[in-house]
Amino acid sequence: MEKNPEAQETLDETREACCKGACESSSRKRLADDIIPHILNLYGSRATPSDFEIYAPNASFEDPLMRAQGLKQIKSAFYSLSKVFSESRIVEYNIQENMLSPENHEILIDNKQYYKFFGRDINVTSLIKLYALEGKIVRHEDWWDKKPLLNRETVKLPLMGRIMELSRRSSMLATHVMMGFGKDP
Repeated sequence: MEKNPEAQETLDETREACCKGACESSSRKRLADDIIPHILNLYGSRATPSDFEIYAPNASFEDPLMRAQGLKQIKSAFYSLSKVFSESRIVEYNIQENMLSPENHEILIDNKQYYKFFGRDINVTSLIKLYALEGKIVRHEDWWDKKPLLNRETVKLPLMGRIMELSRRSSMLATHVMMGFGKDP
């Protein structure tokens, strides 16, 4: 059986391209790989101004206590952690990243958080849900005990949901004022 050198060369190039593509796709970084170090700094009360570069300017943050709108309020929320807790950090976490479209990602961080409040240890199981568009976080939700945030869509009485939303907004505004309207330290 005769080997055609041109055919063999084409076959070798095809194999090389296929292997190279497989290597490149398996070594591509996930968006979560870039974001996680910043999230760990935010929850660890060691945030720097560069840690907030992961957020879009009009991003939102929400947990059971606060609802922040915009980068300055998000800064106030995380800068306030060191004022409230003598220690805070994420101690364990698992990450799942879902690509909803090429520019739209959902990152789920199943985690355990540790806080020290007036000498008392507080452990919280949490689900952090990050929604990113074009590489920037546009929505950040922190579900304590992995329970959805209470709002007008998730409670049986919509009026109670609105009251809870208003309470979180009020808490955020008070924090924002106390933290100097999102100024970097």
